[in-house]
Amino acid sequence: MSEVQLTAAAPPAAPATAVRRAGRASWGYWVAWTWLGSVILAALFAPLLPLWDPAVPDYSNVFGGITPQHWLGGDTLGRDTFSRVVYGARASLLVGICAVGLGAVVGGVLGMVAGYFRGRIEKLLTWIADVVLAFPGLVLIIAIVAVLGASLTNLIAGLAILSVPTFIRLSRATTLVVAQREFVQAARAYGCRPLRIIAREIAPNVVLPVAAYAFIMVGVFIVVEGSLSFLGLGIPPPTPSWGGMIAAGRTELLRFPHISLFPAAVMFLTVLSINYIGERTRKQFEVKESNL
Repeated sequence: MSEVQLTAAAPPAAPATAVRRAGRASWGYWVAWTWLGSVILAALFAPLLPLWDPAVPDYSNVFGGITPQHWLGGDTLGRDTFSRVVYGARASLLVGICAVGLGAVVGGVLGMVAGYFRGRIEKLLTWIADVVLAFPGLVLIIAIVAVLGASLTNLIAGLAILSVPTFIRLSRATTLVVAQREFVQAARAYGCRPLRIIAREIAPNVVLPVAAYAFIMVGVFIVVEGSLSFLGLGIPPPTPSWGGMIAAGRTELLRFPHISLFPAAVMFLTVLSINYIGERTRKQFEVKESNL
């Protein structure tokens, strides 16, 4: 009889197998990390690499094809496309990471404050977030560029402002759930100050979902930067950017497609890798939380 009870009480083996499978990283995950890591390293160490000057024209290489000296050919002014793609990664990644980082920090803090204190503070911050979200983002970027001028700093500032309301909502929603848990209630009963509770108890539980979403937002902002540069509202020339390179080759797209094709392909693969890694990371967090 005891053997039957022990057998019936034993947990099923299927969920454990599912957890192990969910924790394994597929080959696509490592391919995405390899590509993204290569782009980041190339962007960081671009000045140390044996590359052509991305801003100096070479009129003997105008619309040049692929050669041993120019791996991706030349653009409309003969500048080396490979060098400009590498240096363009610096600008695109800087915009995506800095804009999302600023938005995540500011929006995350404001969202935790709104979700913990509630009341008028929550209503005010929620109202501000709704107003910014209702305002057309492209119009806001155009206004910033028109008033302050087109520059890398202004572009980062504008995109950071656009991302703050989204992070306020995400952080606030997570804080509302975490604030009802036992360890937060225990900290309140013990007499801890609200700022200590937010910093020590709530913030560590808000960081993971905000970070997972921020990782995906980096890819979105890289595309946004490329779109704005394509429209002439992003990083001004001669600073290379992927969107600016795509725009520069659009008039010769039929005769010399490589001018726009190569930076577009690099942007596509980079954003695809970021989205794949971010989605995989989010699922891993869900698996861990579901098995606590």
